[in-house]
Amino acid sequence: MMILAAVVLSACTSQQPKMLVLYYSQEGTTQKVAEEIAAQTGADIERIDATEPYSGTFDETIQRCLKEREAGISPTVNPIKADLSKYDVIFLGYPIWFGTYAPPMAALLKDVNLDSKTVVPFCTFGSGGLQSSIADLKKAQPKADIREGFGIRTARISNLKPELERFLILSGYKKGEVEQYPDYSAQAPVTEEQAAIFDAACSGYQFPLGTPVSVGSRETSSSKDYCFTAKGTDREGNVTQSTVYVTVPKADGSKPEFTMVVR
Repeated sequence: MMILAAVVLSACTSQQPKMLVLYYSQEGTTQKVAEEIAAQTGADIERIDATEPYSGTFDETIQRCLKEREAGISPTVNPIKADLSKYDVIFLGYPIWFGTYAPPMAALLKDVNLDSKTVVPFCTFGSGGLQSSIADLKKAQPKADIREGFGIRTARISNLKPELERFLILSGYKKGEVEQYPDYSAQAPVTEEQAAIFDAACSGYQFPLGTPVSVGSRETSSSKDYCFTAKGTDREGNVTQSTVYVTVPKADGSKPEFTMVVR
């Protein structure tokens, strides 16, 4: 994967590819990721601002979004200053709202042309949404080269620097060497011990993440990682299935924590 990414990036230009970090951040968490990407890659950086900024508490922001959605209202954003034609790689960042990128990012995507650009999504979230937002990005900008993205839970932002560096190196956007993680083992029925690890990682989250029914695992130099298949029910009583990733750091005193949910 690292060799392929490097080859594709070098094909963008005979020189070092020109990179831009373009992001929307509501409470500053996505901004931290954006600034770290710029710091580690040397990319230019620009913030996206809504014409009528979302303000107030998280709940107040969500209520405003719900009202806008019901009324068919889309927010607008201020024009960006960067000349996108000068960039080969665009890191596109946003918080996840309602399972996809926040409305100001949707507004931007209607205004810009990312045809033939290498677009690297990054996002922050409560439980997940990276994969669904990438699918929506591909629909919004079908002629852009949308790559594998980076996502991190807001609750785990203290782990940002090493996890982001690993992503950037493996994807070919930064030079360096990182440990090659093994694949997860095949899914197998969950043991009592593994169920306890799942509960320890997920029970404190505000929304139920389901009951684990099977799991695969892998071991790295710094952690034991699990890929759980969990089943539950939605508000209408329909059976749901999701993939919940849990890590258990090997450092003394570290507790299990879930890193992402894929629904």
